Amino acid sequence: MVRTKGLTKWFGKTCAVRELDLEVARGEFFGFLGPNGSGKSTTIKLLTTLLLPTRGSMEVAGHDVLSAPIAVKRVMGMLPEEIQTYERLSTNELIEFTGRVHGLRRRDIRQRSADLLDLMELADADRDKLLLDCSMGMRKKAVLACALIHRPRVLFLDEPFNGIDARTSITIRGLLNELVASGTTIFFSSHILELVEKLCTRVAIIEDGEIKAQGTLPELALAAGLAADAPLEETFLQLVEARPQTEGSLSWLTSGSS
Repeated sequence: MVRTKGLTKWFGKTCAVRELDLEVARGEFFGFLGPNGSGKSTTIKLLTTLLLPTRGSMEVAGHDVLSAPIAVKRVMGMLPEEIQTYERLSTNELIEFTGRVHGLRRRDIRQRSADLLDLMELADADRDKLLLDCSMGMRKKAVLACALIHRPRVLFLDEPFNGIDARTSITIRGLLNELVASGTTIFFSSHILELVEKLCTRVAIIEDGEIKAQGTLPELALAAGLAADAPLEETFLQLVEARPQTEGSLSWLTSGSS
């Protein structure tokens, strides 16, 4: 459902994504991990037609992203890390607009919108607020509803739980698992390794624009030289060659007051 070959993106003299080869199967909950600045969001923007690559090829649900971007947009949903949308629309108006763009009937949009917002526990009074006046969590719920309103075959999620309350997060995680069980493919980027460990069936780790490793969690652990049942946090730190902070280097901060 998602395939890249030699995908590369340069910004001036900086290579954000380098020779990226990925394959994500139908109905897979695919985790995409990496440190800040590793190329995760750039990759997602390339796959969702928001950026053009320097070179390489991409397919989403069998459609070439470069030659058939409209076809890709019809079958995908996206929740970006940075919410940029029509802030002078209300949540209800934004979802209706999105549904109409996808060719849905108004009564279907109203029903689906109500179902999604009820699930995410967005209060009725907040649904008619301008997004300009909404909290980050409320905006995320609105944009997630837009991403789901047309029943996408591939769902791209970039840090989807930032700003979402704990109870709603649990509900959304349940919904995402149901989507995967029904055949939807989810491409999931997050810094919350515990969530990735619970949700994802396969994971790729990217650093400096290059894939360090990809596979199931046991396969990644073994690739890192650890036991197959090692926690994802240990695997991640080993693969990106992270080093713990030297003990005592922040003694000025952690010692008693002067």
